[in-house]
Order: sequence, then structure tokens, then C-alpha cells
Amino acid sequence: MDYIAAVAAETGLAIDSEALALALDARDELRELRDEFSIPTVGDIAGSGPGPGSGSGSDSDSESGSNHNHVHPAAACTYLAGNSLGLMPRRARQLVGEELDEWARRGVVGHHRHSHGRAWVAYRERVVELMAPLVGAGAREVGVMASLTSALHLLLAAFYRPHAQRTRILLEAHAFPSDHYAAESQAQWHGLGAGAVLLAEPRAGELVLRTDDVLALLAERGSEIAVVLLSGVQYYTGQAFDMARITAAARAAGCVVGWDLAHAAGNVALQLHAWGADFACWCTYKYLNAGPGGVAGFFVHERHGADHPRLKGWWGHDAATRFDMTNAFAPAAGAAGFEVSNTPVLAAAALLGSLQVFARAGGMARLRAKSERLTALLERLLQPALVRARIITPCDPAQRGAQLSVVFDDADAFAAVFSALAAAGVVCDERKPSCIRIAPAPLYNSYADVWRCAAVIAAAIAAAIKADQR
Repeated sequence: MDYIAAVAAETGLAIDSEALALALDARDELRELRDEFSIPTVGDIAGSGPGPGSGSGSDSDSESGSNHNHVHPAAACTYLAGNSLGLMPRRARQLVGEELDEWARRGVVGHHRHSHGRAWVAYRERVVELMAPLVGAGAREVGVMASLTSALHLLLAAFYRPHAQRTRILLEAHAFPSDHYAAESQAQWHGLGAGAVLLAEPRAGELVLRTDDVLALLAERGSEIAVVLLSGVQYYTGQAFDMARITAAARAAGCVVGWDLAHAAGNVALQLHAWGADFACWCTYKYLNAGPGGVAGFFVHERHGADHPRLKGWWGHDAATRFDMTNAFAPAAGAAGFEVSNTPVLAAAALLGSLQVFARAGGMARLRAKSERLTALLERLLQPALVRARIITPCDPAQRGAQLSVVFDDADAFAAVFSALAAAGVVCDERKPSCIRIAPAPLYNSYADVWRCAAVIAAAIAAAIKADQR
């Protein structure tokens, strides 16, 4: 018997009841972490205007929203869009404020002598020490720089070295557009055509790319592939790839292996060092809650030493001699030697505030356990209500992150449900023409959040069906 069913049996509460959701929250060992975050109010969200995640449409008390639309503007919204932008940790405001004060009071002195012991020249060390465990890496294997796509380009410049027949970049056919742009432009930079990007396609009629099909492709065409570049968690479907098996197969085929972990870092359990990936990068504004446009993180396996080719920058020079201002580049050890410019302290301070909350959570294993339960409850509550709609995210917890993607059969039903969610103060993410992505994040989401979202969706679908029958 799984955890949710066990609690239902023990308490005598129905699995689809709000009472059970509240009972699960009362037993949640991580529930106090929610207080670490600023949760927008319903009024704040309603006043933000239409856009991805904020919803659009009427705020009326129409049937499409049922009685779940009656939410006081001052009430906390139900925020389930951490896969697009995580909520603000209260510590982020504190730390960014302290850095602004330091800048105002001490100016350039803050680089080396800091009122709070966080000298700016060494800021990256504070960040990577807390971030490395979240991706299963040593601190020397993790760095911070730029934004996700910029970091991806810098890593591809270092690791995509086409030669002889090994020229291709293996990419998921439906990867986030930036990955396509990066791979295509890197191939063009080397004088290769669009055919250098080899696309892994799901089977006909399927949306999820099977691991066995990726392994078969590597076995068949691995000798052509210079770099395997796949998503750890697929942004649209929420599928979590079997990174361990794919990495092992790709390396056995002689390929360099890189991962885009935009939707995986802070979401699923990662063991980049143990798996043997060559490189990886991720944004920090989704599940890592570093704020819009947050600085990117990246990984370079420790086996890639100082002689590995790379694009060079002053900040990648050995810190011990960096200020000697010599033109002879001496790379810093590990991932630090791949950084090209200094750490953006204000952005890194916001990230540091979030990483401190992760540290308080006691590791990814505890967060992942709660995440699987939240997503499982959401799935159980949604399934009976999904008429003319379906969940496309894999049902196996090992094959998904903290996300369920619901695809509707027609645009009208999709629009009605998304509008009802927005009117009820439930913040999800839309991917037109017909997909709603729901992401319960274990740091700040509750079982009651999940129940409320499912109740609004069920009421909206029921109202739409009733309207069609008139």
C-alpha cells in the first residue's frame, strides 16, 4: 500500500477529500519550509495581466469556475508554476539587500573585505558548495556563470569537437527551442549543415521518447555522434529520462555526454559524477528559485583537466595568480576554469538564499519523496475528471519530475479550464494550443494546493460538458 492510501486507510478519509489533503499536510515533515517563501496573493496575480502562468479570461462567477472562484483577493494563491519560475525565498530578499548595503557602504572594498564574510571574489564558492550536492557532484565540478543558453554555448565550444565521421549532435526532437538553436548554430560554426543535428523522435503516435529507443539509436549510430545533448526532464511532457543508462550507453559508444538540466536541477535526484556525464548546465530560476533570469549553473566532470580546450576568460584563471595580470592563461582547477567572467553577485545572492532553504530541507532524497507523493495525489484526483483530456506525463514516478502535463482534445475546453484556474487563483502554466502544465514543488507546495487545483479543473470540465449538452 502506498503512502497516500495508507494515510487514507488509517484516518478513514476518502482519497478525493480535502480532509485527507489537510491530514497529509499535518504529517508533512517539510511543511515549515513553505514559510520560507513569499506566496503571491490572489489579488496580486489577478492584477498582473494576461501571460504565461498568470492566466487570462473572466473573473466572473460563471459555471466554468464553480464555487472555487470565490477566493478573497488577499488569500494566498495556489502556485503550481515552479517549472517556469519558482517562488521567491524570503532569504533571497535578505541576502540581496545585504549585498546592496555592502555596495553602498563599502564600494570596491566588498570584493575582498565583506561585512558578512561573503567576499565577492569568492562568492561562487559559497554557491557551489550548496548546489553541488543537488546535482550529485563535487564542489570542484560545479560552476556558476551567464544564463543557461550562454553556458550551453560555452560548454559546447569546449566539448563539441567534430572530426572524421563523428560529427553529429544527438538532440531530442522536441527539446526546448534554445537547445535546437544552440546545437544548430554550433554545427554551423564548425562549417557543418543542419544535418549534423541528429534528432531522436518518439514513436509514431507517442509523445514520450522511450529510453530503449535512445539506446537503440546509440547502438546503431553512435559512431557518428560527437555529443549527446538531451534534457534531464522534458519541459513539455514532464518525462524524466533515464540519465544513468543513457550516459553509460553513450560513453560506451565513444560519445561525449551533456545534459540540459533546466527542468531537472532541484527537481529530481541527480548523480552527475557517478553517472560519468562529461558536462551539464541548468538554469536556476525554476525549481532552484533564484529569480527571473537567475545565473546558470554548470557541471564539468573532474576527469577533464587543465589541458581540456575551452573558451578562456579572466575569471577562469587560477585565483591565486589572477591579479598578477599576466597574459599566460593558467586555468583554475575544475569547473572554475571554464568560467569566463566574474560571478554576478546580486543574482548569486538570490540563488544562495534558495540554496540555504534546500540545505535546511536535508537533501534531495527527502524532497523527492514528498514530490512523488504530491504528484501522485494530483494524478489520482485528476484522472476521474479528465473527459476530453489526458495526462501525457508518464505514470511511473521514476520517469517523471514534479509535473503533470494535461492535454485537452480541443482548444475551447483548454481555454475554459485555464481561465477557471486563473479566476480561482490557481497559477499553472499553459503551452498552447492545448496543454496545461501543473508542477507541485515540494519546498513550498502543500497537499491542499494539489487538491484545490484538481477540484477547480474537475468543476470546469463538468461545467463545460454541461454547457455542451444544452
